[in-house]
Amino acid sequence: MVFMRFRPQLIASTLSRAPKPSKTLASPPLAAAAARRRSLTSSLSFSSSSMAGAAPSEDALRRALAERQAAVDAQAEAVRSLKAAGVKDGVDAAVEALKALKIEAGAAARRLQAAVGSGGGAAREEMRQAVVNTLERKLFYIPSFKIYRGVAGLYDYGPPGCAVKSNVLAFWRQHFVLEENMLEVDCPCVTPEVVLKASGHVEKFTDLMVKDEKTGTCYRADHLLKDFCKDKLEKDLTLSPETAAEFKHVLAVLDDLSPEQLGAKIKEYGIVAPDTKNPLSAPYPFNLMFQTSIGPTGLSVGYMRPETAQGIFVNFKDLYYYNGQKLPFAAAQIGQAFRNEISPRQGLLRVREFTLAEIEHFVDPEDKSHPKFADVANLEFLMFPRELQLSGESAKLLKLADAVSKGTVNNETLGYFIGRVYLFLTRLGIDKSRLRFRQHLPNEMAHYAADCWDAEIECSYGWIECVGIADRSAYDLKAHSEKSGVPLVAHEKFSKPKEVEKLVIVPSKKDLGLAFKGNQKMVVEALEAMSEKEAMDMKAALESKGETNFQVCTLGKDVVITKKMVSISMEKKMEHQRVFTPSVVEPSFGIGRIIYCLFEHSFYTRPSKSEEEQLNVFRFPPIVAPIKCTVFPLVKLPELDAAAKVLAKELTAAGISHIIDTAGISIGRRYARTDEIGVPFAVTVDSATEVTIRERDSKQQVRVGINEVASVVKQLTEGQSTWTDVEFKYPSHIGPQDDQE
Repeated sequence: MVFMRFRPQLIASTLSRAPKPSKTLASPPLAAAAARRRSLTSSLSFSSSSMAGAAPSEDALRRALAERQAAVDAQAEAVRSLKAAGVKDGVDAAVEALKALKIEAGAAARRLQAAVGSGGGAAREEMRQAVVNTLERKLFYIPSFKIYRGVAGLYDYGPPGCAVKSNVLAFWRQHFVLEENMLEVDCPCVTPEVVLKASGHVEKFTDLMVKDEKTGTCYRADHLLKDFCKDKLEKDLTLSPETAAEFKHVLAVLDDLSPEQLGAKIKEYGIVAPDTKNPLSAPYPFNLMFQTSIGPTGLSVGYMRPETAQGIFVNFKDLYYYNGQKLPFAAAQIGQAFRNEISPRQGLLRVREFTLAEIEHFVDPEDKSHPKFADVANLEFLMFPRELQLSGESAKLLKLADAVSKGTVNNETLGYFIGRVYLFLTRLGIDKSRLRFRQHLPNEMAHYAADCWDAEIECSYGWIECVGIADRSAYDLKAHSEKSGVPLVAHEKFSKPKEVEKLVIVPSKKDLGLAFKGNQKMVVEALEAMSEKEAMDMKAALESKGETNFQVCTLGKDVVITKKMVSISMEKKMEHQRVFTPSVVEPSFGIGRIIYCLFEHSFYTRPSKSEEEQLNVFRFPPIVAPIKCTVFPLVKLPELDAAAKVLAKELTAAGISHIIDTAGISIGRRYARTDEIGVPFAVTVDSATEVTIRERDSKQQVRVGINEVASVVKQLTEGQSTWTDVEFKYPSHIGPQDDQE
């Protein structure tokens, strides 16, 4: 490589004996000149490769920096040796060579910093601070109980924040509940313990926690490891390519690590408590549910629900009959959920009380096709299958039809909802280039799940999971059926009786109890959840060997099953109907996370007319903007105020949110302060018969009759027409009321 042409050992080799002045005088100046030439050649080399579009990889840049730094170290040692040997004539030239090498190393460091900092750590932080400051100043949201110094993980939405949230939920209902003909329910937040025991939340709804061994302060273990790896990758330019690859691999499989593996990595990397630098305990599970009691006796244990889904599952029987005993059908619910987060952070992204919007789509497990899949099949967007994650690659553009046909996405129904989620998020205003669908890694998924994907949105905090789309098979309904004793099943009636062959798995609970003691229940559940192929393979193994190894995912290990522990058979029966437990495909939306990412994606700045300062703007699509339009009398005149009030009544009658701003400041300043809360349209009243309508982002204006304003704005905000349509229909207006401050 170019930068390896300089060989410090040529100088170092003269250090084994006292150098002769006549030979050392020429050598160092030549070395310095060579180093300068290399620096220029290196710059041109990288410049030409960039012009050719072949940007060097991070790995190549790390290797380049390491080799340049090695050359610097070797030359520095040569300089020290020359000085120690008392060779005065050669020292200056050797120092010049060292300076040239340091310039090369500095250039290599800057190239690497540009590559690893393409995420723009400092720029992201600056942008985030600008967004958050604007949101809090304009009362989109603020910390709850602020006068009492607040409580971590709890926030209040102010007037514009409430309006944005309400609009997002209204669009969610339109996009999913109405267009998909879903059944909406509303269930209590307080949930009896028995329900959450059946669902597995009491036992397994945990995060791994570590404690400061001296102060007792608690931290999420995976967050500490994640922050350490990201910080090293972004800030430590001396990392070897191998170490950088290791940190990237840890980040890729972070959710896959067991408590022991997580603890080992924390210990290996020397991670300590962030605030005190004290040592940390080993990771251990912490249940995230808020426990309460139902009734005055305290004997009936309950929990604040950690999700809304269980209310739908326990009502399946009634919903199925309400729907005419037909599948598929979907039920939906919007409501509050509660999670006692270990260390809430990142504003609205990780809170202790939040709004979920969840869908449970019940489908025949033998037919997961979807009649409307063709509507989304040709969508193409960033997808991140598990194979790409495990190989260290990035997300790629994939067509949804191809992902389903190749089995990357398990089935059409799951694929259909992935497509619908993509359309929902992008129509809200999420930047499609910063949206990806990531498939869960094998150990992230429960043993019963067929496939799971997360819609992740990139913001200043990185890639954030905002929607989960999972094929949960029949686990939830089976679990509640077993615990409650009420069969949560569907029926398919045959036109005439059919002879069917049914798999019958009968675990011997007595023998399993003797063998596995307290783990008996998990082994029984795993045996009963076997597919027909798995069961018949086990039957063959038991008949030939008398025992076989069997993986129980909930135990995280293999167990030995003997012939007497389970009976497996296929039985033929004449049946008039097929009775089965439906599978469920579940899209689950974190509304607060989506809204925060929307805030960041919508935020930008532009110079004021004087260009002395930057003006903040939220480019909310009209459908989610907190206020649809503002009404400005151009000057304070009675006739203009009267016209503005009449116009306001017409807007109210049309259901259009608006504000009237009669402040005695310039029209430009009034535009700027409504742009700052994302109002898409401004109506300036400068006569009793005609007004101007201004569009926020283009700042273009048209002239419209005052009686048409409500109709025009309503069509714009409901998506029935675009600003281009309006500009085509109405005359443009260029007046003195330009944006200025």
